[in-house]
Amino acid sequence: MEDIEALVEILKKYNEAYRKGKPLVSDLEYDRLLEKLRELSPYHPFLLSVEPEKFDAKKEVRHPVPMLSTEKTYTKDGLEKFIARVNKAANEIGIADISFSVTPKLDGLAGRDDGTMLATRGNGETGYDISNSFNKGIIPAGGRGLGLGELVIVTSYFEEHLSDEFEHPRNMVVGIITSDTLNEFAKKALQDNMVHFVPYSVLPKWTGSAGELLENIEQITKDLTAKTDYPIDGMVAEVANEDVKNHMGATAHHYRWQIAIKTKGETAITTVEGIKWQVGRTGNITPVLKIRPVYLSGATIRNVTAHHAGLIQKKHIGVGAEIEVIRSGEVIPKLEKVIMESDEIIIPEKCPSCGTELEWNNDFLKCNNSSCKAQIEQSISHWFKTLGNADWFGIKTIQKLVKNGYDRLEKIYAMSENDFKSIGFGPGQSKNLAEAINISKNKPVEDWRFLAAFGISDLGKGDSRKLLSHMKIEELIDAKAEDIKKIPNFGPITSSSVEEGIKKIKDRIYHMLSIGFNLERTPLAKEQIDIDSAIAGKHVVFTGKMDYGSREEMQEEARRLGAVVQTSISSKTDYLICGEKVGSSKIEKAKKMGVIIISEEKYNKLINKM
Repeated sequence: MEDIEALVEILKKYNEAYRKGKPLVSDLEYDRLLEKLRELSPYHPFLLSVEPEKFDAKKEVRHPVPMLSTEKTYTKDGLEKFIARVNKAANEIGIADISFSVTPKLDGLAGRDDGTMLATRGNGETGYDISNSFNKGIIPAGGRGLGLGELVIVTSYFEEHLSDEFEHPRNMVVGIITSDTLNEFAKKALQDNMVHFVPYSVLPKWTGSAGELLENIEQITKDLTAKTDYPIDGMVAEVANEDVKNHMGATAHHYRWQIAIKTKGETAITTVEGIKWQVGRTGNITPVLKIRPVYLSGATIRNVTAHHAGLIQKKHIGVGAEIEVIRSGEVIPKLEKVIMESDEIIIPEKCPSCGTELEWNNDFLKCNNSSCKAQIEQSISHWFKTLGNADWFGIKTIQKLVKNGYDRLEKIYAMSENDFKSIGFGPGQSKNLAEAINISKNKPVEDWRFLAAFGISDLGKGDSRKLLSHMKIEELIDAKAEDIKKIPNFGPITSSSVEEGIKKIKDRIYHMLSIGFNLERTPLAKEQIDIDSAIAGKHVVFTGKMDYGSREEMQEEARRLGAVVQTSISSKTDYLICGEKVGSSKIEKAKKMGVIIISEEKYNKLINKM
């Protein structure tokens, strides 16, 4: 059988070279190797995530506020559900008149410009400083310091001059960012002022009511697309009312007051040739459909997820079933619908990994053997992927470790270079693995990410962050359900589940803490909010270019001091804090609403910074 990990290393090498603007192979050859990996290992981690945005020569920077992703919908039904959630939230705070805005969703390299630094999105928590992009000739559309946006190339220019040389506009933009030596095409595009950093705030916008949005979304999309000469892959709709936004808040992944409306991808009809059952870290058994190969969105598709055993049973999916599959930009294609059912439905009775009798848990088949090898492998994989600070631990490496008795994190983190060699890893890989373990312990990592990496039921990244803003991880280990229930958004069922989950691996958490991870502690709520602060409970808006820090840094500090930070003036605004170059219309609006207008200098005196 092909050496999958060797193939992955080749792909990583080619991808890194491409990201640096120095491709070693053609796009066609790279894609051929990628498809080869997909055929050999369709669920390899390299295929299940966006190819790494890692700029080795760039300084890593932490975002003052996480750059969240966007919830997506491909259907009108999804848009209706979003609007219903907004209406419910608005009713909760007594607001009846709600309006929405729609802007194009750019398809480029996301970044944040605070007027001093331009940083990439990175992993959302930290990105890379690419401020020198402006020195290369990238144009800041609308000026500097306008916040979040994307690096893109003008579409009409790309199609006329570059479409024969580059597969996708984004590829060229990334090449400009990563390469010190630009090719002739990039130099020409920059000289022609055709590569821009476009803040979302300068994009063409539609505004209207919920009814108008639902009724006219197709025409809105058409009109905004016509006005946008940049690559786009949908529209972004959001609530215009700031109070509703503040009330709805965000998850760890996206803002609840915003949604991306995307067009469905390509579909194809094919036949099921077999079903492979895979075991997840929680014991859920997931069916993967082996299908007659079809070509979709530039890739040959041979495998499709079928979500859970209940779907197989209810939709009569088996060998011979005719199905429609869809690929809408995601790496993994999905089952859209069953066209013709199968006469042969086979649901496994035993775990494909350990042979334990399976049990039904709603629509899922579950293996309840905590010693199941596949579950152990997936749990270890979850740890390294969530922690995100140790390379080299792909699933094949983890499977080899487990096979040789290294089936617990405690054992793996005690391994030396010689230990890796002793079970068959080569000298180079053994050195890399031992070094990765050392880096994992010593490189700073957020305590909530450390907690979430244990894979405790009902305790993902967002909830881990919430918990650790109310108690230290050492206190959480011994916390009871009634303690957890006192924290906002933790009900009795979730609180009991968290207590039970922590109790099961209590010794493991203590051990991992004891070996000296370099944890960045989440500030406790009582530390985050100074109730004696002059702006505690006040609604504040920052505007203009600030001298004492970026606008985002000042917003984050104000939140720590207990203020409610708004992005635009409303009837609830108490203070408008003004830097340089503030528009007269904003000042007039503040005056009309009786908002207190103060300079940045006076604001700093107010919060006792001067």
